[in-house]
Amino acid sequence: AEPTLLLLDEPLLGLSPMMQNMLVDAIKRLRSDSGITVVMSEQFARPVLPIIDYGYIIENGMLTLSGTGQELMDNPEVRAAYFGV
Repeated sequence: AEPTLLLLDEPLLGLSPMMQNMLVDAIKRLRSDSGITVVMSEQFARPVLPIIDYGYIIENGMLTLSGTGQELMDNPEVRAAYFGV
């Protein structure tokens, strides 16, 4: 079988920063090598925002922001809430 979609729920949860980076690199390679679509739910925004095409920020069950990975990384609200800057 050749799947076209991979759904990941909190794949970085419980991993060390080094393991998080290794998993993010593996996801990047998988996307580029196979062209598979990856749908991911993740609380750790910093490692995944650079690799996403589009993202949604959900707070208390409500969609509050959306945009490309770069747009979300550049958003002051996202930076304050998730990056501490």
